[in-house]
Amino acid sequence: MAKILEDFPRFRLGQWPTPLEPMNRLARHLGMPRLFIKRDDCTGLAFGGNKTRKLEFLVGDALKAGADTLLTHGAVQSNHVRQTAAAAAHAGLRCEAILEERVTDAPSAYHDSGNVFLDQLFDCKLHRVPGGTVMDDALEALAAKLRSQGAKPYVIPGGGSNALGSLGYVDCILELQRQCESMGLRKPHLVHGTGSAGTQAGLVAGVHALGLDWPITGIGVRAPKATQEQRVYDLALKVLQTLGIDRPLPREKVFADDNYVGPGYGLPTPGMVEAVQTIARLEGILADPVYTGKGLAGMFAWARAGKFPADADVIFIHTGGAPGLFGYQWAFGKAAA
Repeated sequence: MAKILEDFPRFRLGQWPTPLEPMNRLARHLGMPRLFIKRDDCTGLAFGGNKTRKLEFLVGDALKAGADTLLTHGAVQSNHVRQTAAAAAHAGLRCEAILEERVTDAPSAYHDSGNVFLDQLFDCKLHRVPGGTVMDDALEALAAKLRSQGAKPYVIPGGGSNALGSLGYVDCILELQRQCESMGLRKPHLVHGTGSAGTQAGLVAGVHALGLDWPITGIGVRAPKATQEQRVYDLALKVLQTLGIDRPLPREKVFADDNYVGPGYGLPTPGMVEAVQTIARLEGILADPVYTGKGLAGMFAWARAGKFPADADVIFIHTGGAPGLFGYQWAFGKAAA
């Protein structure tokens, strides 16, 4: 599998491997025998995060294509936009991004601080659109405008979630396989927040390609269960096709739990607030309010309900996003004091 990945253009952006660490205090708090965290918040690019893995393949392809601009989209406090802007700066490319105003009643800090401030620091040109905008259409319209002006934009979908970007999480499975073997983890059960589908699709494809019996639990942060699972499954099939693997992927290998989304994408929930505070206070680890906070909330609920097998080595995949906390201080209120 590693040999196959070498066939794709790649631009190094991250620091590999990211750590795989025990969370003993949190495990005791939740009554779990074994709990670990894959620190993809430590990828090294612009405060880290899961998009670094995807962007290594996407930027590699952009440079091969002769692009001069990276073009993408996301919500206002998008971790993906922040890391894309940083990747563009490192690669000597321009960057423009469309930000969708999905959270409309938040204070000014949400709209101007955190990831937004970092986007601007990386000299990313931002275009803001109202919530409900068809973002892929807006992205293509902006790409056409830039082409008419003589630019050579490379369009990256939201979250970097296409087959090429998802190869980053096939590579993550290879990395995890080596780490689990060296640490004696025999029954990994992966848990993570799932949104734009690319991370989970890459994990599912990687596990399937290597013939590993590793359950993957995606905790949804946006779409209903059926929609999210179909999105992940369809993308995982494209990833396997890209890798030249034709062994059928059983539909039941894709699972997403939508019980922790709350009122909507990027909108705080009590479970998220509890999870972010708890992992900070017990493990000294920062989780974000949009993805990892809700992913942890789901994992907490699963642990308390006894849904994980007693002999499972539960691994929470931390996909980063801590800068978004500065845009969400209002969501924690006095409870954060």
